[in-house]
Amino acid sequence: MSLEGRHALVTGGGTGIGLAIAQKLAHAGAKVTITGRRANVLENAAGDIHGLNPVMMDVTVEASITNAIQQAVRKNGPITICVANAGIAEGRALHKTELSFWRRIMATNLDGAFLTIRDCLQGMRTEGWGRVIAVSSIAGLRGLKGAPAYTASKHGVIGLIRALSEDYIGTGITFNALCPGYVDTEIVLRNSESIAARAGISPDAARELMVSANRHGRLITPEEVATAALWLCEAGSESVNGQAIEIAGGQA
Repeated sequence: MSLEGRHALVTGGGTGIGLAIAQKLAHAGAKVTITGRRANVLENAAGDIHGLNPVMMDVTVEASITNAIQQAVRKNGPITICVANAGIAEGRALHKTELSFWRRIMATNLDGAFLTIRDCLQGMRTEGWGRVIAVSSIAGLRGLKGAPAYTASKHGVIGLIRALSEDYIGTGITFNALCPGYVDTEIVLRNSESIAARAGISPDAARELMVSANRHGRLITPEEVATAALWLCEAGSESVNGQAIEIAGGQA
């Protein structure tokens, strides 16, 4: 139980990668606050798992983030592990991209990470220890065809993490980004349908395009990403800081 007594917050913690990370942290002894916009999804995710606590939060609304984090701190104490996972993955050609679409992507993926990390840092600065993990994407390291807004947002997340790692170097707080390829979650299902509609192909063919984009030819499991997140929180990872860790079956 290496994380006994730690309080972790995981945004987008009700499904997919976020839930897998939350479960790993809870099983390692942490008290974990999972956040999201759908109360029923969060409550079902928490279920009977000891240590998971659902709190409603919308990462596109600053007041919602501040209030949710204050609520979590009142219940479980200072947050010393912050996993900024909440995000949306949608593609659209730039010449078809309205400013409202661009801003929605940025508000969720980049602004949401910034605000969540900012408000969680207070406890880490007080405790002199912290782990900040942002879930970026392989698209944060290379251009993703057909998704310029998403790609820009994920590059921004990595830039934020790298800058913060320099600001807080030597303080006991580390900042890292996880960059998975295509992961076997509901997002892949939704994107299969979206790509199929845009490209005039079947959803199965669209899914195969995503599978083949991973260098090892299969979808990544949420548990693989969660295992990397847990490692970054455990003893022995103290010198891993400011990194964008690829989880994509091979080199980007």
